[in-house]
Amino acid sequence: MANIVRCILDSADKTNLSRFFSESPWLRSQVNDRRLRYLRQKTKTVRLAKDKSALVVDDTLCEHVGSLFDYIDHHYNHGDGTFPFAHNPVTSHFVSGPVRFPIELRLYRRYEEVTQWETFVHKHFPDREIPKRKKERAQFHKQVDPVLQQDPAFHALEQDFHTKIELASELVEAAIGHKLPFGVVLFDSWYLAPDFIAVLHRRHKDWVSLLKKNRNLETNSFVLKDADGKRIPLDGPHIGVEDLVPLIPATAYRPVKVGDTTYWTFTLTVRIPDLGKVRIVISFENAELTGRYAVLVTNRVDWTAYRIIATYLQRWPIETFYQDGKGQLGLDEYRMRDAEAIRKHWCLVFVAYSLLHLDCLPLSPAKSRSPIKTIGEACRQQTQALIEALILQMHEQLQQGQQAQDMFTQLFAKQQAMAVA
Repeated sequence: MANIVRCILDSADKTNLSRFFSESPWLRSQVNDRRLRYLRQKTKTVRLAKDKSALVVDDTLCEHVGSLFDYIDHHYNHGDGTFPFAHNPVTSHFVSGPVRFPIELRLYRRYEEVTQWETFVHKHFPDREIPKRKKERAQFHKQVDPVLQQDPAFHALEQDFHTKIELASELVEAAIGHKLPFGVVLFDSWYLAPDFIAVLHRRHKDWVSLLKKNRNLETNSFVLKDADGKRIPLDGPHIGVEDLVPLIPATAYRPVKVGDTTYWTFTLTVRIPDLGKVRIVISFENAELTGRYAVLVTNRVDWTAYRIIATYLQRWPIETFYQDGKGQLGLDEYRMRDAEAIRKHWCLVFVAYSLLHLDCLPLSPAKSRSPIKTIGEACRQQTQALIEALILQMHEQLQQGQQAQDMFTQLFAKQQAMAVA
C-alpha cells in the first residue's frame, strides 16, 4: 500500500500542489461556509440541545524547520518549555454529544513579528542591546515602545497585531454568525481575561475555564469553615487559590463521579477581581487529596460540581482534533511558503476531518453520546475502500480483454516518465 501511494500520489510534482493552493481562484471562506452549512444539515438529528452544546477555543503549534514560511516565528511550547519555529493557529470547535468538528481558524502572530520590532529598535536605539531573557525584555519593551509608536511606519504595522483574546472573540462571533447552536464556551486559563468574558456576557453565553492557582479571590465574598464548623479567619482583602486550598478541611470534599472517573471536589461561590461573581470547583483525583489538583471556574453559580466538571470535559475533542489533524491529515505538514496557501491547506484539512467525522457518527444521540469509531479507524477504512476499488476496476478491465501490461503502464505512467527524465 505504501508503495502504491508513493508511485501514484507522492510522485506528483510538488509545484503543482503549491500552485493549487497559491494561484487557484477558489476562496477558502466560501469553502468553509459551505462545509459548515453541510455539517449543520447532516448532524441535525444527532446533535444535543443548544444548552448542552459547547464551543471550544484553543490554539496549537504547527512546527517547522526553517524561517522561509510567511509569518513563521518562535512560539512558546507549554509541553516542553521550548520556543520552536512554528505557526500558532487559534481554532474554534463545536461539540454536541457525538458531534464534534472544527469551525474556524485565526493565525496568531507575535507582536514583535507583526511590527518588525527588532528592526525598529535598531533604527531608533542603535546603541541599545536587546535583552534575551523574558523579564528583562518585557521591561525593555516598556522603555522603547512609546518611542517606536511615534514612528508612522511602526504604528501602521502595529494596527495589524491582534492578541489571542481578540482572535478568540472573533471566533465566537464567527460561530454565532454560522448559526451554530451552542450555549457554553470552554477554554483554558490563557483565555480567561475580562475582555473575552465581556464578549461572552454580551452574547449571553455561559462559560467554563481552568483557573490559574495564583489568581486572587476576594475574601469578603465567601465564608470558609473548618472541620468543626468554625469560621476560618482570612487576612487581607484577597487570597490566592493556592493559599486557600491548604485551609480547606478534608471533610469538606465530596466525591463526584463523571463517567468512569471519580473526582474529590470542593465547590464555592466567590468573587474574582475583574471577573465578578463566579463558582469554582477544586478537584483532586483521589480521596487522600494528594498530588495535583485542578481548579475550574464558571459564571454559572447555580451549577453543581458534577455539571461543571462534565461540561468542561467536553473540551477534550479539540485536543483529539489536533492529534488526528497532525497524525492522520497533515495539519502541520505543509510546505507552501505563502500565508494564503497555508490557510487554504488548513481549510482542506478541516474539510477532510469533517467528512471523515460524519462517517463516525451514530444514527442518533440516543444510540451513543460519543462517535462510534475514531478518525484513525475511518481513515484506514477509506484507504481500504480505495484499494478495493482499484483492484475491482483492474479486474473488470482484465475481464473485458485489456492486457495487464497496458494497465500497469497506464497506472505507473508518471513514475516511468520521471525515471526516463
